[in-house]
Amino acid sequence: MANHKSALKRARQNEIRRMRNKSSKTRVKSVVKEVRAAAESGEGAEGLQTQLNEAKSAIAKAAKSGVIHKRTAARKVSRLTKLVNSASA
Repeated sequence: MANHKSALKRARQNEIRRMRNKSSKTRVKSVVKEVRAAAESGEGAEGLQTQLNEAKSAIAKAAKSGVIHKRTAARKVSRLTKLVNSASA
């Protein structure tokens, strides 16, 4: 455990950021899972598109705040879009 005042502060900051990042990552995983499940179940094109837009938003927010890398975000969005387009067609 940290002993210096600055190290104690840094430990507190790290814990707060870890919890914020964790909730953001969990949100991304959940929305991706929802889109994949909806595409597999054969949901309508409009419903799929709505879910895809929600997923894009969550992924973009995570990338913007630095929780995930921007290329990781782009890859996730690309794969989900491809999945939705193939399921809709």
